[in-house]
Amino acid sequence: MKKIVLLLTVMCLQSCHIGRMIRYYKADIDDHKIFPYTEVNKGNETFYFKDGTNSELAKRITNISFTEKGKDYVIDDYLDKETETTAFMVIKNDSILYEKYYEGYKRDSISNIFSVSKSVTSLLMGIAIDEQIIESVNNPITKYIPELSKANKTFDKLTIEHLLNMRSGLKFSETYSNPFDEVSKLYYGKNQIKQISKLEFIHEPGTFHDYQSVCTTLLGIAIERASGKQLGKYLEEKLWKPLQMENNATWSLDDMVRKNTKAFCCLNTTAIDLAKLARLVLNKGKFNGKQIVSDKWVEKLTKANKTNDCYQYQWYSYECSDDYYALGILGQIVYIVPNEDLIIIRLGKSSDKMFLSEIKDVVSNN
Repeated sequence: MKKIVLLLTVMCLQSCHIGRMIRYYKADIDDHKIFPYTEVNKGNETFYFKDGTNSELAKRITNISFTEKGKDYVIDDYLDKETETTAFMVIKNDSILYEKYYEGYKRDSISNIFSVSKSVTSLLMGIAIDEQIIESVNNPITKYIPELSKANKTFDKLTIEHLLNMRSGLKFSETYSNPFDEVSKLYYGKNQIKQISKLEFIHEPGTFHDYQSVCTTLLGIAIERASGKQLGKYLEEKLWKPLQMENNATWSLDDMVRKNTKAFCCLNTTAIDLAKLARLVLNKGKFNGKQIVSDKWVEKLTKANKTNDCYQYQWYSYECSDDYYALGILGQIVYIVPNEDLIIIRLGKSSDKMFLSEIKDVVSNN
């Protein structure tokens, strides 16, 4: 009997999502090392931001101070000693004003950007619609993933736009609190479509906003089905090479049999290349005069949707203002202030203070 229990335990640890969760305990920024992945290769050309680290404005940023437990810090020491930040960048007018790395990470160190991946998936959906491989945001998801209709006819009512705005109506727990909640199964599991097919609807699609990673998973698979490419390769072709990225990236898969991309969480990249994606959005979808993503699509994801909790097309608006951002569970953030031509990138091992208001105030008072 003990041998049977031991055998089942070993099998679980090797194959099921519970085993993965027990083995790795919790989601981590270096999980690109444990999942299979698609390579996202850079091209032959590289775009470089200008160096503004010796400017007066840059000096003002480096002198931003904080007090923690009665001790005073300037920003660099505070990031290094009191947070689990791995990368922090401030870019204004295409000039890097601040760029620091911590915890042993470097400019070319890739890490999981978690739900910032959702915002990247949105850009790819915009391109897919521009190219008409996906005809409209009003198309039902079952047009691209027809097996969902067989599982539950309500999926026929679920549109691309519902998914972009996180209005699926599905019963889905986003807590990561235990191995049995839906997002943990999605993260550690090996068959995303099978899991999603079992989900129930508790609201009519389109009627209720609830942040759910399952929405982005379906968007990613729809792009893969429509393009005939893995999402990472579509990213490589449509964004990574055209934007002249500095480093190769990877995008994690559920397994090497189905090869469905974890679109909701697991693009693994660097701060400097995230800044180039931010620059694309800031420039309304253009790079070097070429329209990479349509300006209409960029307007959709940057214009605050007050009827949807200031969330639109997989991006957030800060308090429904003109500022917008992408956010990951461990404090990964791409924050854009269009009126200041300002980009702030933060990567880290845990969610902590982002210093967004302090940096914005310094830049705005320049």
